[in-house]
Amino acid sequence: MLISGDIKIAYEEAGPATPLGTVVLVHGGTTDMRLWEHQFRALSERHRVIRYDWRGHGRSGDAAGEVCHHEDLLAVMDALEVERAALVGNSMGGAYATEAALAAPSRVAALALISSGLAGHRWPQEMLDQARERVHGSVPADRLAHYRAGTAGHVDPADVRAMAQAHTLWQTAGPGRGRDALSDEVWGSAVEMCGLVFERSWSGPRSTEHHLTPLERPTEVTDALTAFLATVFTA
Repeated sequence: MLISGDIKIAYEEAGPATPLGTVVLVHGGTTDMRLWEHQFRALSERHRVIRYDWRGHGRSGDAAGEVCHHEDLLAVMDALEVERAALVGNSMGGAYATEAALAAPSRVAALALISSGLAGHRWPQEMLDQARERVHGSVPADRLAHYRAGTAGHVDPADVRAMAQAHTLWQTAGPGRGRDALSDEVWGSAVEMCGLVFERSWSGPRSTEHHLTPLERPTEVTDALTAFLATVFTA
């Protein structure tokens, strides 16, 4: 465990410290570091590889108050004495990897973004409609409202599982695909990780996210990204 402020951050590392450099894996919002099981093993044959759980996920401490995930990412690198690394981010993990690159471009050797989110992005209406229909509708609206507000006296495990299964079917299998698109191993792992996220977010302390660069300032984002890319490709 590492400490970021007063929060314990769970992490794992493997592989040799070689000139090929360090890779840091940043999972998405409905998973934890177990998402990277296969990549972690494969990359560690030639690289030092680090994966960690966001606060509020996996084995890390709860997210409470204002949370800044890209600062946690850089804090993990600091604690493990990683001066520069390639960052691999999935979904919102890609957004936090990008923000880390914007905040500290000299610390990032490369970015690999997989279905990446972006802080401040406004999702298409079609996607929001699908989420309401295919995911949010898996739990009665009144109970879901209490879960989200943190005012439910009890979180029904059946609701957690229903939400996790619906979300996995929609986003892991894909909107136009069915349960048979995923192996039993992938389905079981994805549902378990997603269920733990909903359980903790519905029953744990309330938190808000602090982002480095909201999308409403596109000029600043573009300038910062240009500067970062120039740093990477001339390094």
